[in-house]
Amino acid sequence: MKETLKMWIPRPLHPPLRWLRAAVRTLLRKCFAYNTRVEAELHSFTNCASVQNLPAISQYWSNKFLIPMLEPFGFTNVIEFFRMRIAEICRGHPSETVAIASVGAGDCAPEINIAEWLREIGIRNFSFECFDLNPEVLRRAKSAAEAKGVAGHFTFKVFDINRWKPANNYRVILAIQSLHHVLELDALFGQIHAALHPDGLFMTDDMIGRNGHQRWPEALRIVQELWKELPDKYKYNHSLKRFEKEYENWDCATTGFEGIRAQDVLPLLMTYFHFDTFVVFGNVIDIFIDRAFGHNFDSGNEWDCAFIDRVHAIDVVEIESGRLKPTHIMAAMSKSPVAHARVHKHLTPEFCVRTSREVV
Repeated sequence: MKETLKMWIPRPLHPPLRWLRAAVRTLLRKCFAYNTRVEAELHSFTNCASVQNLPAISQYWSNKFLIPMLEPFGFTNVIEFFRMRIAEICRGHPSETVAIASVGAGDCAPEINIAEWLREIGIRNFSFECFDLNPEVLRRAKSAAEAKGVAGHFTFKVFDINRWKPANNYRVILAIQSLHHVLELDALFGQIHAALHPDGLFMTDDMIGRNGHQRWPEALRIVQELWKELPDKYKYNHSLKRFEKEYENWDCATTGFEGIRAQDVLPLLMTYFHFDTFVVFGNVIDIFIDRAFGHNFDSGNEWDCAFIDRVHAIDVVEIESGRLKPTHIMAAMSKSPVAHARVHKHLTPEFCVRTSREVV
């Protein structure tokens, strides 16, 4: 059949038709791959009761090291950071309902927390518009907002944030642990920039390390050296349900969108926005306090805590020297230049961005 059709097609049309066939096949492969990732993402978060739960050792590390670093900025955690800035904006515009968008909002636990707190301090001139790919988690969010008595401040919309096209203008746009799930980051940041009020804030708490939450070679070498010290009981991966005698630099983006373009988040933020507040931290420590291996450590055990203290100290020295780049960001950004951005020590965006993509 193929040869019969070819006989009837003029020879000059053969090359462009071959190109068209190849392009269609490529597009179909991409669409299939994208849809497969979407299904994996939906399954992962629909079946996850809470994406906020972290091992106790993470709380130990946060209390001892992260909170003292954040206190000079006027907050001790990212929710306080968001609360503080949103309250300032609401008080600065008492005659309007301050529109707040949250992209990739998930179960909206942080947004609901912020709404409760705003009402407690007498602020009611705000509304949240929450967007997420997953209709099930948004249903949970709506129920939670109703239970907390703040549902009147919320609307929930099922959107694929990779295709998000906002119709409104917002004083505040939030992205809470969602940017590292976005494939089309450039398009998203362009849409956020267009939707953000000229005097508005874009605020995020996210991951900016290597794609798939892998370690870059300079960090991987340190992890592997530390791994040699650990007894086997610390090497069980609770996320992947397996023992890792040798640490595997696992790529979390192989199936879904987890960390799919994490390494592009900071460079693109620097392209589209101006930093008002920029706080970064973490790298090697992530491996030992996160969900995969963090549950192996006991925050009440002296050796475990001493090990975590030492890993943190390594991170601080290596990040402040520029040899390692941080993997976590808390930031507030604007569309216009800021006279004096608030940063921790000398850790500016320019200092912290990793320009090399060498993998060895």
